[in-house]
Amino acid sequence: MRRSGALIDALLLIGLVAGAAWLLQPETVVTGMASAVDGDSLRLDGKDIRLAGIDAPELHQTCLRDGQRSYPCGEVARKALSELIAGRLVTCRLGARDRYRRRLATCEAAGEDVGAALVKKGYALAYGRYQREESAARDKRLELWSGSFEQPSQWRRTHSDPRGS
Repeated sequence: MRRSGALIDALLLIGLVAGAAWLLQPETVVTGMASAVDGDSLRLDGKDIRLAGIDAPELHQTCLRDGQRSYPCGEVARKALSELIAGRLVTCRLGARDRYRRRLATCEAAGEDVGAALVKKGYALAYGRYQREESAARDKRLELWSGSFEQPSQWRRTHSDPRGS
């Protein structure tokens, strides 16, 4: 009994040390010219990166505005991201990977938080961050908030989108 207790203690200690080492590892930062994949994903330095804390309409998703007029909100969101990063050096602080193996990251272009800008302008929804920016966009009825739309997460469930971006 005593031996198994010591083994459990040793395993817990190893787990704590490994966890601490993971938390203390240096942050990975990549900088360069990026391209928009969709409204919340970009490609930088050969890496597929998902902007952490936001969720944008899927590339083929449509939304409604102006008395139920349909528009390609997924393409509009990608264009907004593309314009935010066009010709600018983009710096991303990489974190964990999502279930599609993309790196989750907070990215800046010209000193501006790209995810915050997309949410603030109404092109994306807050997803764990940026609630204040979403509230302001909703109050001003910007982009997505100017009409009606299906939550991107719900749209992915009802459409076969293998990327889940």
